[in-house]
Amino acid sequence: MNLIEKIIATHSRYPSVKPGDIVDIELDVRAARDFGGANVVKNIVDHNLTIHDPSKTFFTFDCNPTGSDQKYAQNQQICRLFARDNGIRVYDIDKGIGTHILIHEGLAFSGSTIVTTDSHANILGAVGAFGQGMGDQDIAAAWAKGKVWFKVPPSVRINLNGKRPRGLSAKDIALNLLHIFGANKLLGYSIEIYGEEVDKLTLDERITIASMATEMGAIIILFTPSPEILNYSSQKAGKKITLVKADPDARYEQTFDIDLSRFVTRVSKPGKPHDTADINEVKKTRIDSAFIGSCTNGRMEDLRKAASILQGKHVAPGVVLKIVPATDEIWQQCLSEGIIRIFKEAGAMVSNAGCAGCAAGQVGQNGSGEVTLSTGNRNFPGKQGKGEVYLASPEVVAASALAGYITTPDDIPERPMTYTAKEKEIKPQITEAKTKASEEKPVVVEGRAWFIRKDDIDTDMIFHNRYLTITNISEMGQYAFDNLKGHEDFAKKAKAGDIVVVQKNFGSGSSRQQAVDCFLSLGIQAILAESFGAIYERNAINAALPIMTYKSIQPIDLENGDTIRLNFETGEVTNVTKGKSMMADKFSEVQLEIFQRGGLF
Repeated sequence: MNLIEKIIATHSRYPSVKPGDIVDIELDVRAARDFGGANVVKNIVDHNLTIHDPSKTFFTFDCNPTGSDQKYAQNQQICRLFARDNGIRVYDIDKGIGTHILIHEGLAFSGSTIVTTDSHANILGAVGAFGQGMGDQDIAAAWAKGKVWFKVPPSVRINLNGKRPRGLSAKDIALNLLHIFGANKLLGYSIEIYGEEVDKLTLDERITIASMATEMGAIIILFTPSPEILNYSSQKAGKKITLVKADPDARYEQTFDIDLSRFVTRVSKPGKPHDTADINEVKKTRIDSAFIGSCTNGRMEDLRKAASILQGKHVAPGVVLKIVPATDEIWQQCLSEGIIRIFKEAGAMVSNAGCAGCAAGQVGQNGSGEVTLSTGNRNFPGKQGKGEVYLASPEVVAASALAGYITTPDDIPERPMTYTAKEKEIKPQITEAKTKASEEKPVVVEGRAWFIRKDDIDTDMIFHNRYLTITNISEMGQYAFDNLKGHEDFAKKAKAGDIVVVQKNFGSGSSRQQAVDCFLSLGIQAILAESFGAIYERNAINAALPIMTYKSIQPIDLENGDTIRLNFETGEVTNVTKGKSMMADKFSEVQLEIFQRGGLF
């Protein structure tokens, strides 16, 4: 049997397996991340399942280790509470990338079987383990049963012959393999890689290559552990690990003999990891940002190489360099070796350990029109943001961050490329004066009252910070009050022309304009309050959202749904439904002027 067949057979009830066989595999480790973890919990709870073996079950929070996204934060807490109730260990947001942690903790080693919600669980092939990413239902079943069904894949053997060119990185090896096989020529295969130079690959280098099996469409890239790596796994596991390797007469569907000596430094062009080019074809492509990290290149060796290039230098003007170590253990080692200082003095932003931009949960994302050079394994459109992403090795990324364009460590210019202002198009001055005056807005409005009997409704209750990336006012209305307990459905029920009536200190908190604009989006005519937050008051007046303050609402005996009339010039407030009136504070001269003008501008 070949390597994957041997691993699967030893974890099944069969003495041997072959491609196409469907067998139940006993699992040594069953894990879920913050991405998908809450859905795993939901499946278990909904189906009244129990945990087969909590000692083999883990959560790893790596997609959003900053807890900066409300949805991730909520999912993480769901998982934490479930873990407490079921005796499950959580590798929380301070630990780093889950697959790397499994290696560091001695949970993944030669011949072991691991499933997780991470599509790059096949990274574990770096230590000769069977790692597989699976969906929420699969993982929930694995947690409950301790096993999953699996179809034995066909295998290919790749022999990398010849000497490794000087300066050729592990990332370059992966990109050259992608160049040869593309995204689908080895679709569904298990790949084993052999060769004299392969035997010399370090654990970090094997992780880099194995991490890109998914981008090749492969089930996994497996390496037979070297004595050094086997010893590392034994130390981390606290027990002697027995080497699992392919039999001398193992069967492979195909064997590829590839000349390693002909590999060159390559870069993946935006959109497709397998669309690679010799770096000379894309040299001097200007970049806006650079990223070193991810499960592919956030290892200690990667960061040491980057530091050796960045030491004593500074990133090019206009370029942002983001660096994220794969695990906290690596982060701490960078700290003790002085590498963090080198990064900071070079002008890089260093974040805590985790996946970074790949999962859209940490640093690493880019904006529309931005060109990024990244060490990640994916550059699909939208995967790391709205801009364009090139993929390269840490050495190339570090060198390019200094240059301001794509280059190699041996070709960094003395002076970096700098951005120059574009020449502005000279337009003829408009001398024709406006002939049509703006229509004057009504100073008396009437509408249905939404009477919300609460003080201190802050801007997060009005328009939560998870929506702050929205810039189109027409899209903001749907989120008004969706974080105000008891009024989460306000936006669905509100109608254009309605008037909101609240109590003290409405709009306290942040300075966000969206907390005003969301009401304009819905067509709310005015807001009446006992008092407003200072910033909110200015924002509302400047946006021409009519606001008025009152001393007491009792004179008009207001109830939710009553029709009320407001006179901005006099300050009179009338409950039309009950025929009662009172006086509120009328518009100031400035407020009235801005209102009639339609806003500050």
